[in-house]
Amino acid sequence: MARAGWDLLAKRGDVQAVPFDVNLPTAGFHALLADAEGVALIATPFGEAEIRAAPKLRVVARLGVGYDRVDVAALTRRRIPLLVTGDANSPSVAEQALHFMLEFAKRGAALDAMVREHRWMDRWSEALPVDLFRKTLLVVGFGRTGSRVAKACLALGMTVRVYDPYVEPAAIAAAGCGPDRDLDAALPHADFVTLHCPKTTETLGMFDAARLARMKPTACLVNTARGGIIDQSALYAALTTGVIRGAGLDVFDREPPPPDEPLLRLPNVILAPHLAGVTKESFDRMAVAGATNLLSVLDGKPVAENVVNQEVLVRH
Repeated sequence: MARAGWDLLAKRGDVQAVPFDVNLPTAGFHALLADAEGVALIATPFGEAEIRAAPKLRVVARLGVGYDRVDVAALTRRRIPLLVTGDANSPSVAEQALHFMLEFAKRGAALDAMVREHRWMDRWSEALPVDLFRKTLLVVGFGRTGSRVAKACLALGMTVRVYDPYVEPAAIAAAGCGPDRDLDAALPHADFVTLHCPKTTETLGMFDAARLARMKPTACLVNTARGGIIDQSALYAALTTGVIRGAGLDVFDREPPPPDEPLLRLPNVILAPHLAGVTKESFDRMAVAGATNLLSVLDGKPVAENVVNQEVLVRH
């Protein structure tokens, strides 16, 4: 957690903030939980075993917005709220998604190499950059991050379509985007597809071989959400057989990906180490939001909009 979060907690004389290493063995983590009323998580899994080890636990806070490593149902059974950091890192993730799209469109690395390798204008007409202007973007997931990406791309003159079955079409239309209720029908029209949905049983493997085959051969797929939403084997096949043009990946099934991961060898893939949501600025914002979330529950005034399992807020 960034210093800004620790400083916020240090102002409270009634709170003892205890750091723990993300690589702490399970037994050591459970020992710390014995007296914990709140816990802040980055990558540490949290489930039934951890809840049993924490009899005083009142709140769990993620220093981020994803929670696929947290057993939300188990927390809900104990009426323990899980809070995420809201908008703290959505600008950063949105910018990374846009970076992936611009990199593909403008061929940044390839053009840089032409200059450095003294190949000025060498065969330039064979692979010209393209504009994002008047291209069609399909945003899958229209929450905090997806809506930011949409707004930025509308400003660039793109046509933005949105697939999100949990957002009313009227709300999507009001944002200047076109709502699509059928993902399979929308894919053939998109030049870029960017994923901003959570990893759930519903979205796991959402982009399999059949769905990738519905995309344009010139299309690029961007994933700054979670590994597992795209079937990586199917993606490799699609990228090596011309089914789609390219992919920008910040997340993977296994993190870090093993050295023999086939996607690492492809020139039409741009990679990042799951840092889309972590910038100098967002690191501080997430720390402050995480600490604030913890204190809000301990003070009996939870930041309701950041609570994942809203049902625990209902009093009986």
